[in-house]
Amino acid sequence: MADSKPLFSLDGDPVVAETLLRDVFGIVVDEVIRKGTSASEKVCEWKEPEELKRLLDLELRSQGEASEQILARCQAVIRYSVKTCHPHFFNQLFSGLDPHALAGRIVTESLNTSQYTYEIAPVFVLMEEEVLKKLRALVGWNSGDGIFCPGGSISNMYAMNLARYQRYPDCKQRGLRGLPPLVLFTSKECHYSIKKGAAFLGLGTDSVRIVKTDERGKMIPEDLERQISLAEAEGAVPFLVSATSGTTVLGAFDPLEEIADVCQHHGLWLHVDAAWGGSVLLSQTHRHLLDGIQRADSVAWNPHKLLTAGLQCSALLLRDTSNLLRRCHGAQASYLFQQDKFYDVALDTGDKVVQCGRRVDCLKLWLMWKAQGGQGLERRVDRAFALARYLVEELKKREGFELVIEPEFVNVCFWFVPPSLRGKQESPDYSERLAKVAPILKERMVKEGSMMIGYQPHGTRGNFFRVVVANPALTRADMDFLLNELERLGQDL
Repeated sequence: MADSKPLFSLDGDPVVAETLLRDVFGIVVDEVIRKGTSASEKVCEWKEPEELKRLLDLELRSQGEASEQILARCQAVIRYSVKTCHPHFFNQLFSGLDPHALAGRIVTESLNTSQYTYEIAPVFVLMEEEVLKKLRALVGWNSGDGIFCPGGSISNMYAMNLARYQRYPDCKQRGLRGLPPLVLFTSKECHYSIKKGAAFLGLGTDSVRIVKTDERGKMIPEDLERQISLAEAEGAVPFLVSATSGTTVLGAFDPLEEIADVCQHHGLWLHVDAAWGGSVLLSQTHRHLLDGIQRADSVAWNPHKLLTAGLQCSALLLRDTSNLLRRCHGAQASYLFQQDKFYDVALDTGDKVVQCGRRVDCLKLWLMWKAQGGQGLERRVDRAFALARYLVEELKKREGFELVIEPEFVNVCFWFVPPSLRGKQESPDYSERLAKVAPILKERMVKEGSMMIGYQPHGTRGNFFRVVVANPALTRADMDFLLNELERLGQDL
C-alpha cells in the first residue's frame, strides 16, 4: 500500500470526498452491519500483535494515499476488529447493534459539535435535558438535574465529588487541606471505579470502606451500619454510600430501601451505581429489583449497555435542584459562558462538567427511543431476562455445566466441567484444575472466532464463565449454540 501514487488532499473537491464517504458507508453496511451481525460469520479474526501490526501497516508517513488504499484500510480495520454486534459476543456488558442508535451516532459524528453552549449545540442542549428528564422520571423524580458523562466511571466520580462539595463547599477553593479525614462506603462487589475515583479526587483508596455482601453479592445493610460506626469511632467522617444496582460479575442488586434508611439516619449522600442495572427500570415486571432508588441523591445509568444505545451513553442523574453540578464544577470561562448573551445563559450546560469539549451522547438514545418507544425498550429488557432464564434451564439439563449462583439478572455465571473432571469434586486438586478450564476454552473460542465469553475468578471461587445476555437480536438458538460450542471446545479436556 505504501508505494502507490499519493493523493495529496480531498479538500476542495466535494465530489471526490462524497464518493469516498459513500464507499466507506457501503463497506460499513456490508462488513459491520450485515456480516458483523450474522451468526454464520466469525466474531473475530485473531492475530498476534506483531502480525496484526504488519497487516495493518500502522506507520504514519509524510505523503498521503489514494482513495482506493484508504478504502482497503477501512476494510482491514473492520476485518481484524472484534464484532461486538455479533450474536455470539457475550464478553462485555454491552453488545448488539440498534440501527436507530447507530443512525444517531452517524449524525452526531457528522455534525461534530461540542455540547457546552446553546449557541453551537442548540438542538442537543434541549434534547439532552429532555432525555435526562425522562430518565429521572423512571427513577421516580419529578425534578432534578443531570448530565451525560464519558462513561459510568466518570459518573461515579462526579457523584463522589458532588457529595464532598455539598458537605464542604470550601474544598473547591482550598483543596484537601481544609478537610477532615473523609470516608465512603461501598460493597466488595462494587465497580473498581469507586476506588479509582477516590484516588483521583485525592481522598485515597484507604478512604473506601468495603462493606460485606451476602452469598448473592448484595450489600449487607447491617454491616454498613457497623462500618459507619467503626469509622466514626476512629475519628473519620463518613460522607457517602455507593450502592450497586447490577454488579459487574454476579449481576446483584443491593437492597436500596434498607441502605437508604441507613443513609438517612446518618445524613449521608446515597449514590446508586446503576450503570448496568438502571435499564431494568423500564420493565414493569423486573423494576422491583431497584425498589428504593428514588431515595438516592444520585444515580449512574449507562443506556449503552442493556438498551444497546451504543458507546458511549452514560447519564449521571441528580435529585438536587440547587444547581449543585454547576456550582461544584463551574469555572465561568468568560470566552464561553458570557453572561450578557442574547439568550438564556442557563442553557449553557458546559460548566456542569469538568470537561471543556463534550461530545453529544443524547441523540442516539433519543432517536432509538423515538423509534422503539418506551414499550419497545421494555420488551427488549424483558426479552433479555427471558433468554437468560432459558439459558439457565438448558444449562441445568446438560452434564458438565454447574451454576455459580441462580441469577436474578442477565449475568449467567457457571463453570464448564470437562469430561476428565466430572465426578472428581472430592479430589484435592479439583478446584485448581477446574480454574484452568475457562482460560483454555477462552483461547480456543477466540482463535477460532466462534464466540467470546468473559471469565474471572471471584473471591475464593476459581475461574468461571460469565455470559451476558444483552444483545436484542439474540434467540434461543444462540443460547443453544453457546452450550454446544463449549461442549465441542472442551470435549478433549
